Amino acid sequence: MKITLFAALITASAASVAVAAPEKYLLDAPHSQIVFSYDHLGYSTSHGMFSGFEGVVMFDQDDPTASSVSVSMPAQSMITGWSERFDHFMSKDFFGADADELISFKSTAIEVTGDNTALITGDLTLNGVTRPVVLDAVLNQIGDHPMAGKPWAGFNASASILRSQFELGKFAPFVGDEVTIMISIEAMKAD
Repeated sequence: MKITLFAALITASAASVAVAAPEKYLLDAPHSQIVFSYDHLGYSTSHGMFSGFEGVVMFDQDDPTASSVSVSMPAQSMITGWSERFDHFMSKDFFGADADELISFKSTAIEVTGDNTALITGDLTLNGVTRPVVLDAVLNQIGDHPMAGKPWAGFNASASILRSQFELGKFAPFVGDEVTIMISIEAMKAD
């Protein structure tokens, strides 16, 4: 059976060939972002971002499909670039979020699709609603971080969701229902 580069890179990240269990990597919050965009009345594309979130990536060196990812962030950590837009998103029209409400993603399956690509299926919980989402993921690089001196991994991923499926459909279809999500993360091997 042909071993893909994706599987080989995950295997190379292991500290010891004898280790068969997944290895824990923690998200590097300052170098990880989730950017979202949506159509605004056909006139423009509006963007927002989440940063500083927490998460864990577990790499399985023998079976990359047994790897997993789990990420969470407070809804109030959203950055919109305009305080009035943020206030509107946090109002009863949309989130009605308090400081404790979390947005989370937990993988349920990983399908390796190429040398450095995979489809990551998981449960996205947003606005109190949990639905399956598929991330189209790319392994950018894995190896020793030149400054930290320990194993590091970087990934990009993308997905689209319908905000109305998460009870956030106010003003659709005039304000686009489809939200495009772009993710870029770095993760460091846990001590």
